[in-house]
Amino acid sequence: MKKQALTLVGVLSLLLAAGSAFAQTGEIRASVPFNFIVNRMALPAGDYTISTAGGSDQVLVIRSNSGKALKLATANHVQANQPSKSTKLVFRCYGDRYFLSQVWTRGNARGRQLPKSALETEVAMDFTPHDVILVASLR
Repeated sequence: MKKQALTLVGVLSLLLAAGSAFAQTGEIRASVPFNFIVNRMALPAGDYTISTAGGSDQVLVIRSNSGKALKLATANHVQANQPSKSTKLVFRCYGDRYFLSQVWTRGNARGRQLPKSALETEVAMDFTPHDVILVASLR
């Protein structure tokens, strides 16, 4: 019985560590060369910092380094088969509209995925999407 309890505690500890991996990596910095949308908010091209809010790794804080834009967004976990080879932002592109879709940090197989907003679903009716990957840096 004691061995099962220790095994359960070990497994739960690993799950908690994996879940908080994004939060522990610090801030992600990226230079986005195009305007993009998070939920319904349009953000201008520029230099951005992405971090987590408080102790939760489900809320992302996306802020422009110029101080002109700030957006909070709820994100879900997304799992890859292998750890990401780079820190990157993934945008879904429909025509000339870019929607922030995923955030990955180098060395982690678990990233963050923003759910499709009503606006993105509406725009997707008229265009076939393709992904645009933007390499970022970890700070």
